[in-house]
Formats: sequence, structure tokens, C-alpha cells
Amino acid sequence: MTMALSGCGSSGGSGDITLKVVAADYGNSPANSSEKYWNSLAKEFEADNPGIKVDIDVRSWKTVDADVAKMVREGEAPDIAQIGAYADYVKKEELYSADELLSIPTQANFLSRFADAGKVEQTQYGMPFVASTRLLFYNKGLFAEAGLSAPQNWADIKSDAEALKEQGVPTPFALPLGAEEAQAETMMWMLSGGGGYTDTVDDSYALDSEPNIKTFEWLRTELVGKGLTGPVPPGELDRADAFKAFTSGKVGMLNGHPTMMQEAEKAGVQVGMVPLPGATGKSKSTMGVADWIMAFKQAGHRKEAGRFLDFTFEDKNVMDFVGQYDLLPVTYSASETMVADSEHKELRKFLEALPTSELYPFGKTSWAGVSEDIKKNIGKAVQPGAVPSEILARIGRDATTAEKSE
Repeated sequence: MTMALSGCGSSGGSGDITLKVVAADYGNSPANSSEKYWNSLAKEFEADNPGIKVDIDVRSWKTVDADVAKMVREGEAPDIAQIGAYADYVKKEELYSADELLSIPTQANFLSRFADAGKVEQTQYGMPFVASTRLLFYNKGLFAEAGLSAPQNWADIKSDAEALKEQGVPTPFALPLGAEEAQAETMMWMLSGGGGYTDTVDDSYALDSEPNIKTFEWLRTELVGKGLTGPVPPGELDRADAFKAFTSGKVGMLNGHPTMMQEAEKAGVQVGMVPLPGATGKSKSTMGVADWIMAFKQAGHRKEAGRFLDFTFEDKNVMDFVGQYDLLPVTYSASETMVADSEHKELRKFLEALPTSELYPFGKTSWAGVSEDIKKNIGKAVQPGAVPSEILARIGRDATTAEKSE
């Protein structure tokens, strides 16, 4: 009865079909590529669901959103995509809604904050896949050698970075504003400066607000301009490269997510973690990130896609993925499992911050395009001689234009 009411595809398949699944790679090397997880999941699903084959295509975070958009435009949309944004596809009526796909127990199990963030006009289309919050990470060994304590505000970040530079640390503070995930680094700094992507009153884009402009002026002048962000210009530095440099002991500080803990431990780097420092103290807002999974209508495989998604969100499969990458689950049952398991005790502080964290404006159909614009251009705002207000104003104008056309 539950399945019939939900409209999900948990009844038998309709002959031999192939589900095409495109997913982002959370690994930073072939050894821990997400391809291994998805291939194993597909193999297990196929064994339990004869007549349904699953074709896995795992791509870099640098290109996966653009790759899927291209597939959709060319009439070759995947059945399921696990990427960074969904709302633009809703506008074009290209996605199944969650209640067309999932069983009622699966849909009801999503953390409410993230289920709501997956909605457009009160209907859920984006299904949260995994989440994380962000903290400032610092290399305890390098800090001890320089006689430093953990930074609490921006002035501390600057003075600590100067001390690390004097000690010969190649990159005192890594500032990855390259194409891979510049929209995340940007949002963290905007929040810590008292701003953000949207206005708190009417939820419209506010990229060139006064707090945001002051934040990027500080970054340009006090970090980048003083040579504290390393040899690679921030606009050319990707997150994965910054993380690798941190785990190799070449970076003193950076804004990081839970996955870094595991890699640093393997490399023998002792990690300290503190809430994101703000301009004058602890940042009032913590950044939360959710990545999304969605199902496209193009191939017409609603029932089969629903079956695969129900399987994907079973606790065992959720915990297998988040455990591998030190990410946070987005379901109530898996969150309870994580809290109860001492193996994941290091993640509890991230999990505690999740309910009140600030998320991207996922519900805006313009967000995917705005996010891509930020990835391509925000690094220019911290270049020596740049005028941040002009860069932010240009991105802001285009964002507002896109929002008005939603």
C-alpha cells in the first residue's frame, strides 16, 4: 500500500533497461575514487533487480555539473545525476518529483532542513545526497613550531599566516578560488564577514553588498597582497590541490570539510579545527553544503530510477559512502547511527552544526548558472590591483537578471 500511494517504482521492472547514472567524484586519487562505491552499489542492485542494468559514469567535480547540463541539452540526459544543483532543471520540467520516485519511508527519512532545501514551489525535486559543514583547519605541528594558537578572528589569521611565512611555510593560508569549488570558499568568507549570497529580508541576490565587498577587499589586501596565500594565485587554485598541499605539510591553514581529517591522518599531519573565524570573532553563521541527486524524465525510466534511489538511501549504503569520505548523512536514521557509533566521534561536531548551518540558495532556478559564474570569475576579485566591488557588482547584476527571468 505504501508503495502504491507513493507512486514509486518498487514493483517489477518492464523488461531489460539500462539506467544511466552520472555521479561526482569525492575522491582525490584513483585509490579512493567514488567510482568504486557506485560500481559496487550498482552490482548489488543488479543482483536483486534482474532486468535492470546500471551504467555508472563518475566525473570530476570540476566538470560534472556542466557535463550533465550538456547531456540534457543534447537529448542524452542521464536517468539519475548526483551533482551540485537541481532547480534549473525543474524550471524546464525535466525532473521527476521525489514523490514520483521514492517510497514514503525513504522520502520521510530526509532531514527536514535538507528536504525543504530540495523544494521548488513546495514540491521536492532535489534529493539531498550527502552534506557537510565547514571549519577552519590548521596544521598543529606547524603552529607549534611557530608558537601559535588557533585563530579566532581575521586578525589572528593574518598574524598567524605572517608567522608561518617567516618559518618558511610555502602556503600559510590556502585560498582555493579556482573552478572546482570557488562558490563554497566564497560563501564561507562572505558569511564570516557578515554577508552572504542573498538578502536576509527578501532572499534576493546580494553579492555586492557592503559586507561582501569589505570581505574581498580584506582578502585582496591582507592575505593575497601580502603574499600569505602561497605560490598559486587563488583564482587558479582548486580545492583538491589545496587539500593535497595541506596533507603534505605545505599549508598552515585553510577552510576544510570532514573528508580532510582522514587524509591528513593517513599522511601523519595533526589537524586542529575551530569554527570559522569572523572579522572580529567567531563567525555568526556556519556554512552547510548539500550535494543533490535527481532523476530526469527524458528516458522515461521513472519506476526503475525510483527503485535504485530507494536502494541508494538504505542506511547501509548511506553509511558506506559517508564513512568512506567523512561526510554527513542527510537522513534521520543514518544520522542516529553515526551519533551512536564511536568510530565517527570526530564527525559529531560537524553533525551538531548541521541543523543551523546556512545553505546555498538551492531553490533558485538561477543558482546553477550563478554558481558557475562565481567559479569562473570570483578569483579575479582578489588579484593584486583588482577592485572587488566591480567584480562582485558584475556577478551580482547577472545574478539578479537571471533571478528575474525565473
